[in-house]
Amino acid sequence: MFNEWGEIWHLGLALVLSGAIGLERELRQKSAGLRTYTVVGVGSALFMLISKYGFFDVLEARTVVLDPSRVAAQIVSGIGFIGAGLIFVRRDAVRGLTTAAGVWLTAAIGAACGASLSILAVAATAAYFVVVFGVSPLAQRLPASPYAPSALRVTYEDGRGVLRRVLAACTGRDFKVADINVDRSDGSDSNAVIVALELHGRGSVAALAGELAELDGVLRVTAGDVNELFE
Repeated sequence: MFNEWGEIWHLGLALVLSGAIGLERELRQKSAGLRTYTVVGVGSALFMLISKYGFFDVLEARTVVLDPSRVAAQIVSGIGFIGAGLIFVRRDAVRGLTTAAGVWLTAAIGAACGASLSILAVAATAAYFVVVFGVSPLAQRLPASPYAPSALRVTYEDGRGVLRRVLAACTGRDFKVADINVDRSDGSDSNAVIVALELHGRGSVAALAGELAELDGVLRVTAGDVNELFE
């Protein structure tokens, strides 16, 4: 006999696991954060529970037969609309893939919770954090390709023509500036501007960062991953 109260813990597990993934994305200030991931996970779990137990009153032996796996297939295709909205292309560069993949995985975790596959749901959540916190440092240790894009975040004082000199320094070291993302909000200094630069070239990014740090009006220069700075 189906008991709705006995299945609430599946929704609770989906809430905790999807919330954990959403919290990590929220701390990274991504477009989809804690609320989006939690709602996706809990909603997927609820869809699976409805598919499994929501039609007991109409089922009849050898007359009415339902296939709960069809709902799982619809979740996979339906969540693609959210993922597509998080991915955008700017100047031949694709952004938001990690966020979209995270939403897709969270939907799968929620569906696993709703399907009573708790161990798989917990294992998938753990695998996500292994990838996020383990694979990224490993990838940074791999030999860099001379054709791979690099990224710099430069914080400078507004109104002093610093950006023009920053771009001139980049081109002077044979770097092509493929993308620029300017943010005029900085909590520490209202007159500061933060600009993220996507660079292509075979030169030394470290040497370029050192040169930029010496420019008058530049407050900070940090290097980072292109996907992290522009996603």
